[in-house]
Amino acid sequence: MSEARTPAQIEADIRSRRDQLAVTLDEIGVRLHPATIVGDAKAKVASAVDRTAGRAFVAVNKTVSDVKAQFVSEDGAPRMERVLPAALLAVGLVGLLAMSSSKSSAKAAKAAKKKRG
Repeated sequence: MSEARTPAQIEADIRSRRDQLAVTLDEIGVRLHPATIVGDAKAKVASAVDRTAGRAFVAVNKTVSDVKAQFVSEDGAPRMERVLPAALLAVGLVGLLAMSSSKSSAKAAKAAKKKRG
């Protein structure tokens, strides 16, 4: 048989449970507070952005390494058979862009002169 509890013990148990319930309600209040929810959402977004940025960095780093491997040998010497054609192509593109830009500028100047004149 169980021992009979005194009214003082019952009151002490009630106070203890009331305190536990108050702590639990405070925890629920903190978890459901809008600032907490917003903070958690921001943390999740920041984590996702960090993961995405990390993956992007790894992908870019791999791509740069792959491109570098095309133009530099394993011992660090430039592969002239690949560097020269790429350099000539780059110079040609810059030249075409410069010519196109100067033609556009000349056309714009003629059009402006016609409007004034």
